Formats: sequence, C-alpha cells, structure tokens
Amino acid sequence: MRIDRREWVWLGVAVAAGYAAAQWLQHRPDTSVRLEATPVVQALLADRGSPWVGAASPDVTIVIFTDYQCPICRRTDAALARLVARDPRVKVVYKDWPILGEASKDAARTALASVPQHRYAAVHRSLMSLHAPVDPVQTRRAAEQAGVDWAKLTADRAENATAIDAQLARHGLQAFSLGLEGTPAYLVGPYLVRRGLDDRALATLVAAARRAGPPRKPAT
Repeated sequence: MRIDRREWVWLGVAVAAGYAAAQWLQHRPDTSVRLEATPVVQALLADRGSPWVGAASPDVTIVIFTDYQCPICRRTDAALARLVARDPRVKVVYKDWPILGEASKDAARTALASVPQHRYAAVHRSLMSLHAPVDPVQTRRAAEQAGVDWAKLTADRAENATAIDAQLARHGLQAFSLGLEGTPAYLVGPYLVRRGLDDRALATLVAAARRAGPPRKPAT
C-alpha cells in the first residue's frame, strides 16, 4: 500500500506529538486537587447517560473528560485500558467533551451512537488509537474496525441525535462546572487531575483514592 505525502506528514506529526507527550508526562507538575461531594460532583457521578467500563460495584471510580483529537488523552487512554484490565475493582466513566472542532464532535457523536450495539468502549479505543487525522472517513473506519454495524449506527445516530447532543451538552456543563479549561481531565476517586497520566501515576492515584474513599460531603 502506498502512503501519500499527506499521510507521511501526519505520521511525522504523530510521532513528534507522542514523543512530546511522553516527555511531558515524565516531567509534569502535580496538579491534583481533592474535591468534596458538592452538588456538581454528585450530579456528575449520578449521570447514568455516560458510558462506562469496569466494575459494576467499584471501590474507585475514574471519570475522564477527553477529546479524540487530544494527543495527551490518547496516551493516557492506553494506560487506562491497562488499568481496567488488571484491576477488577475500578470503574471508568467516559465524558466525551469534543472541544477541538467539528471532527471531534462527529467522532463523539459516533462513539455515543454505538452504545445501542454495546460497542462504545471498543469504538472509543479505536478512535483513540488512530494514526491519522480525525475526520469522518477515519471515524467510520475506526468504528467499523471496532466491530459496529455501520448502517445500524448511522440509523441510531439519526434517531437518537437529540439525546446524543443533550448528553454531550451535559458533559460540557459538568466540565465547566468543575472549572475545567481543556482536556484531558480525570476525577480519580476524590482527586481531580488536569494532566496526562501514565501507568505509574494512575496506580499511585488509585491507591490514594482507595485510602481516601469517595468524595465526602462538605462540612456544615
């Protein structure tokens, strides 16, 4: 298969972004903040419309705010997948927050439209693993590689368009209510983290979250 100039340029950009992400993850500042169970946090955790994977009765819940065009999100997503695979007591809740343009919105809508086929997690991983620019062609390719029936997904997306957009709007409102300014952001138990995470950082945060317990109600 011949790779055209555009694809070579994108591969170069992706490699450079990956290297920069790795360096940033290794030298990142510690920016975690412990949150209380305010009405905002309670509403975020109670939102049953957000897809999730992992334990049905977890002792640590990780809520993620991500965009499919965010390179740091992509790198942390791989670490999250490894965490869920090895830790049966963790739950990961996905808050698609497409803030990087129309391609991000299209990808997020496609991911949420895969929920009726029970393929959201697979589509999410496929989109996060793309080695090409996110656009409608690549989004469809990622979804099909994740095993969705594209004709059904297209029909479900059209039928559920209002509900999907409402869910994305809720995610955006939740992000702004937390004071987030961009992706990625992670709520690990009671700890809000506005940075990328690698395997070691995730393990450290999960251990700290287990010791701390879930967000506590503010003192009255």
